[in-house]
Amino acid sequence: MQRTCFCVLLLLVLAFATPGFTQTGNGAPNGAHYNLNIIGVENPKTDPLTGSDRHTIFVALGNKNSAVTSKIYLTQGDFQVCDGNAFDAAYDCSGNQIQSQGAVFQLPCNTNIPADITCAAGTVSASYEVWARALGKPGGSVTVTTCATDPTTGEVVCSSENVMLVRGKGKQTFTNVTNELTSIYASFDGGLTYQRVALFSGGFYDFFWQYANSGLRLLQLRFYLL
Repeated sequence: MQRTCFCVLLLLVLAFATPGFTQTGNGAPNGAHYNLNIIGVENPKTDPLTGSDRHTIFVALGNKNSAVTSKIYLTQGDFQVCDGNAFDAAYDCSGNQIQSQGAVFQLPCNTNIPADITCAAGTVSASYEVWARALGKPGGSVTVTTCATDPTTGEVVCSSENVMLVRGKGKQTFTNVTNELTSIYASFDGGLTYQRVALFSGGFYDFFWQYANSGLRLLQLRFYLL
């Protein structure tokens, strides 16, 4: 009887300890996902790179001694690259120009974050995780920060959190970057308190990833719906 009880208890512990996704050898969850490759190039792309089912965005490369910043604007909807060229005018998935320069990536507001200001009513939303790893020639790095325009001041506000990835030697593994890439964590009272704002919420507009590239050839992002 005691042995039977112990076995049942062990099964219950294992059931609650098992995560929704199992880990793979590269550190990422094992399951269906949307894949996005952000590619750093030395020579600016001249093609529009809009209106297709691409999963790539081209940005400035920079080098390890001098970062070059590109902007990837974010619009709400299902995961999709609207404009894969960060060197020319930015177009959303409906073909409307939204900025004079930048790439555009469409994604849902994320309900899987500890936000103080959550996804606004009527916003396209989903629960998901974002994982990232640096690939390409060793030695490059990138810092990605989520930013938006404050509706009160009209100034650009960037999150105090960011993603900093370095392409080292050997096998590269994925890191969970969900909070950093799907919310802004900032203070709006001079540093007394901080709030986390979900994408496309709180009245903020013109959300974008500030992509400061120091020679990273490839950043791979994976989006896993929960």
